Amino acid sequence: MIEQEELRNRPIGVFDSGVGGLTVAREIMRQLPNERIVYFGDTARVPYGNKSPETITKFSRQIARFLQTQDVKAIVVACNSASACALDALEEDVDIPIVDVVRPGAKTAIGATKNDKIGVIATAATIGSGIYSRYIKENDSDAMVLSKACPLFVPLVEEGLWEDPVTDEIARRYLAELIDVGIDTLILGCTHYPIIRSTIGRIIGEDVTLVNPAYETAMELKRLLQEKGLESEHRPGLGTELYRFFVSDAADKFQKFANSILTYGILSAKVINIDEY
Repeated sequence: MIEQEELRNRPIGVFDSGVGGLTVAREIMRQLPNERIVYFGDTARVPYGNKSPETITKFSRQIARFLQTQDVKAIVVACNSASACALDALEEDVDIPIVDVVRPGAKTAIGATKNDKIGVIATAATIGSGIYSRYIKENDSDAMVLSKACPLFVPLVEEGLWEDPVTDEIARRYLAELIDVGIDTLILGCTHYPIIRSTIGRIIGEDVTLVNPAYETAMELKRLLQEKGLESEHRPGLGTELYRFFVSDAADKFQKFANSILTYGILSAKVINIDEY
């Protein structure tokens, strides 16, 4: 039987379709500084948002199997599309805690709204699943949820066009109908979107509260680890590799991107063949 101390010292697995999940990893680094992280970005198959639920579930199961080979103590599904489509399957497959990015963000939005008009922007897969609308309605029957798929945001973020006239124009088109309806709270329902938060905030207006599920997910992970007695009590010793990064393609591009948004520079990202899992 594995000792509890050994379990506490194991890393947390985090995965996303690409680089967007790094916004979640960044919050985990900030809020749980004693924890080690194994991150996987499926850069060969990004984006997930335009794929079928069956395909997203297949990919997510492969990644979960890989992360389990790294002896992780919990898995954070740092991808809204995977959270929407594959969460039930993952919870059936693995016997360690799983944290998704949908429920923590939805809870925060319910608490933040004053006029019960909540907007959700996400990939087509996440919007198509109806998961945000369903969860919010279950917990706030008076809420009006207005959802908008924004599929071009992911490639714009991946290409580094964070402050660009093209991104501004696309954002105006996507957000126009949400502005017209008068939402007062907007969930950034894809982990890529916080990277262009300033653009979205400028266009949607200062009266709209932006909900970044990355922070809420890190706090939910912290609560769950404490509840299960799995929170690491001590900072790993000198020489310990705190954060390890794996991708399915384009390691150099991933590393450059990661170093642009993470406080902790990453030395390398290793390419693995995820189809083997």
